[in-house]
Amino acid sequence: MDSRQATLAAPERSELRDERGNRVIAPVGLNSLTTVFKGHNCTLEIDPRARLVNTAVEFHGSNAHCRIGAAGPAGSLSALIRLGEDCVITIGAGVTTTARTFIATSEGGRVTVGDDCMLASEVQLRGDDAHPIFDIHTGLRINPVEDIVIGAHVWLAFGVCCLGGARIGDGSVIGMDSVVTGPIPNNCVAVGAPARVVRRDVAWERPHLSMAQPPYKPDGDSVPRSAYWNATRD
Repeated sequence: MDSRQATLAAPERSELRDERGNRVIAPVGLNSLTTVFKGHNCTLEIDPRARLVNTAVEFHGSNAHCRIGAAGPAGSLSALIRLGEDCVITIGAGVTTTARTFIATSEGGRVTVGDDCMLASEVQLRGDDAHPIFDIHTGLRINPVEDIVIGAHVWLAFGVCCLGGARIGDGSVIGMDSVVTGPIPNNCVAVGAPARVVRRDVAWERPHLSMAQPPYKPDGDSVPRSAYWNATRD
C-alpha cells in the first residue's frame, strides 16, 4: 500500500463490552483515554478520526451516552467528562481545547457542543451544581439540572463557565471569565457574569494573531473565511 492509500484508509474501530452492558466503541490503539463505569448500560462512542489528549470519561450512573466527534484540521480535544444517570453528552466534529475542559451533567441532563468550537483554557460546562439545594419550607429542590447547548463554531475564551440553561448560537464569542446562564444569539460577543451581548453581527476565525500568517490581519480578506459569517438573529 502506498503512502497516499495509507493516509486515506479509515481507522479501525473496536467495541469493548463489560458484564453490565457498558460499551466503548473507539479507534483501535487510541491513547490518552481513561474510562470509568459505575453503573450499567452506558456507551462511549468515539469517532475513528478523533484526536484526544489526556481525556477521561466517567459514567457515574446508568443508561448514559457520550459521543466524541472527529478531529478537525487543527488541534485536539482534552477533557474530563462526567455523566450521571440517563445523561447524554455530545461533542461535535472539529472541537478543540487549549487545555483540559470540564464537562458534567446528571439526572437526565444533556450537554451538546456543536462542530468546530474552540474552547480556551479553564473552560467548564456544568449542567448541574454537583450538590442539591433545597427550599427549607417546601423541601423542594431549587437548583434542577438543565441542558446546555453550544452551537457550531463558538469560541469560549479563557475561564468561561456555561451553566445549566446556557444556549449559545452558532458563530458567537464568549469573553474571558464570563458565566453563561441563558440564551445567547448567534454571531455576537457576550461578556460578564451573567453574560450579556455587547456586540452583534460579528464573525471570528481560527488563525492566531501572532502564530499565523499574515502578521497583520486588519480585515476579513486577510484570513480564509468560514461559513459562519451571518447576521445576528434574536
